[in-house]
Amino acid sequence: MTAAPRLPGLGALPGPPARRGDGHLGEWARRPLPLLEEGARRAREEGRDLFRLRLGLPAVVGISPAWNRLLLTDLATFRSAGSFPRLVPYLAGGVVVLDAPEHRPRRQALVPAFGPQAMHALRARTAAALEGCPLPHGDFDALAWADRTVRTLLNAAYFSGEFPDPLLHAFLAPLRRPFPVPALPRPLLFGRVDAELRRLARRRGAQGDDLLAVLARLPGGLEEARVSLAAAHDTTTHALAYALWLLAQHPEWHAPEHHPAVLKETLRLFPPGWIGSRRLARDLDHGGVRLPRGALALYSPYLSGRDPGLWSAPEDFRPARWQAKPPAWAYLPFGGGERLCLGLHLAQLLILVVLAAVPPLQAVRGDAAPVAAVTLGPRGPLIVRRRG
Repeated sequence: MTAAPRLPGLGALPGPPARRGDGHLGEWARRPLPLLEEGARRAREEGRDLFRLRLGLPAVVGISPAWNRLLLTDLATFRSAGSFPRLVPYLAGGVVVLDAPEHRPRRQALVPAFGPQAMHALRARTAAALEGCPLPHGDFDALAWADRTVRTLLNAAYFSGEFPDPLLHAFLAPLRRPFPVPALPRPLLFGRVDAELRRLARRRGAQGDDLLAVLARLPGGLEEARVSLAAAHDTTTHALAYALWLLAQHPEWHAPEHHPAVLKETLRLFPPGWIGSRRLARDLDHGGVRLPRGALALYSPYLSGRDPGLWSAPEDFRPARWQAKPPAWAYLPFGGGERLCLGLHLAQLLILVVLAAVPPLQAVRGDAAPVAAVTLGPRGPLIVRRRG
């Protein structure tokens, strides 16, 4: 019997130009979005849905809805162990980094804390906290205001506003810095945060209905509180800042009945989680190419949300497009499948509460160019003022 021909390896895939020595690592550190866009362009020209990157180990980036679906649903093949969250101490814990079979039961235990019913209970608390975040008079930076406001609202949602703000700011601020700052270990700072979490949890006992009170009743709940808080702050801050900036430019959409579509369109254009990563647990044949065990497998909500083959006028802000369903597996600001982000409902709640309370704004000047670090955010500042 004749053996089946061996499939070509990663060398058969297109990829952006690489430099001698570090391959794509330098560009990945400095300008990852243009690198991804160039790789996607070359893949489309060759009729492929994958391109390769040299990041110190074999890596592939998929650009099709079919790839997104495969990576996000085949949990036995695509594993979290060894993927990007492990490199950032803020995210290297809890359900974020668990794989099957441990992932599902931990997630099921956490779902009630972050589900729609729990968010309904937090709505009044977060709306009340927003009263302590008035808009400045005159010109102000929407990005800086969103940063302070989201921190205040998360404090209310997680801790009933009782977490010391200077410590909360010190904990979250490094996430807004370029790499390698978010990846540096901070044992003393994390120790202070964990001690405060334990103190607040002990004071509540079995009482309370904020997120810390609910999570503290679960095994490993305090770690889940710390990790989910870190994951929520930057992502929500950047999404809110972009939404405010876009509404300042398109005031006709600034009405509560339009805000859900505005938020979806904002997240399509500027998904804070711009890249997702897994590691291959086995060799995989995909599109006639053999992907090796241990390779990094990436998907990009940023690329999927701007794919001209999936969206009409993908670079334009058009909330009206959300009157129809999006292409399947093409809109992934919160991931998808079994690992859909637990903070989905919390982020939507906070942003929509803020947008409903903010008066009409006018864009003055700013730099909204997306910058990719731990999350995707505007280069900034984004200077706005009240209209009228």
